Amino acid sequence: MSWYRNTVWFVKGLREYTRGGYESASKRFNPADVEVDVAGRSFLVTGANSGIGKATAKEIARRGGTVHLVCRNKERAEVAKEEIVTETGNQNIFLHIVDLSNPKEIWKFAEKFQNEHKLNVLINNAGCMVNNRELTEDGLEKNFATNTLGTYIMTTALVPLLEKAADARVITVSSGGMLVQKLNVSDLQSGNGPFDGTMVYAQNKRQQVVLTEQWAKAHRNIHFSVMHPGWADTPAVRSSMPDFYERMKNSLRTEAQGADTVLWLAVSAEATKLPSGLFFQDRQPVPTHLPLAYTHSPPEDEKKLMEVLEEFSQKFKSASAG
Repeated sequence: MSWYRNTVWFVKGLREYTRGGYESASKRFNPADVEVDVAGRSFLVTGANSGIGKATAKEIARRGGTVHLVCRNKERAEVAKEEIVTETGNQNIFLHIVDLSNPKEIWKFAEKFQNEHKLNVLINNAGCMVNNRELTEDGLEKNFATNTLGTYIMTTALVPLLEKAADARVITVSSGGMLVQKLNVSDLQSGNGPFDGTMVYAQNKRQQVVLTEQWAKAHRNIHFSVMHPGWADTPAVRSSMPDFYERMKNSLRTEAQGADTVLWLAVSAEATKLPSGLFFQDRQPVPTHLPLAYTHSPPEDEKKLMEVLEEFSQKFKSASAG
């Protein structure tokens, strides 16, 4: 019976991830929550040259915020910046070229950024889904390097700057795919057994949920949240999941619909009335585990994840200084 109930719950959840699910959920939204002026506040958005990252950056720019776009590809990033400036009239848009799969590069960027800018809100949106096991120049599995270690280093490196800010927030864009994964700290770089890029990505997204929960406990002056944008029609979905895209393209959310909860978490007063560390979908907290699922992890595994990532982080910090 538990399997049946879980299946019913999951299928219902899948429908909620579509454009129809967003349209249904949006009936309860209060438009005033995001009709705010954020002039004078500084936002950093990773992976901001396309998809949900660009849509989020554009909406923040419309509201007067200073936006720092952190992107890997310089040419695409410059096009995105020009589009945002042109469409919003906001000139306070800054571009930083950083490869989020390169931890030394992240450290160098973060240390320079802290000396030159203020920061109120960090939005960890950058991600990748590589379907074959691929190593970076540092010998790191690329999905792990970008989605987990990159997110960890970017966040922890900027926490000191965020702690100086009023109403500081960190939002991480995860995925509902993490619901099928239990935290696995024994094989963080997916070197054992067959490699399934979709499941590796889902595991990384489970790791992001755990990171958010742990950061919320450790840094009480910053509001942390993690969210699922639903299934949106983005360049990343088209390139990484072509079969899924072909099956679902008529039901996918727009980029703006996928970005809606990111924007709400970043700018609304309502978001910070809720506890730090929660997982959101369509502007409300939702469970991080399916009912009766065996995806809960013991505290020692969550502690181990943080310890391993900190070890990696410090090793690459030393290398970046050298």
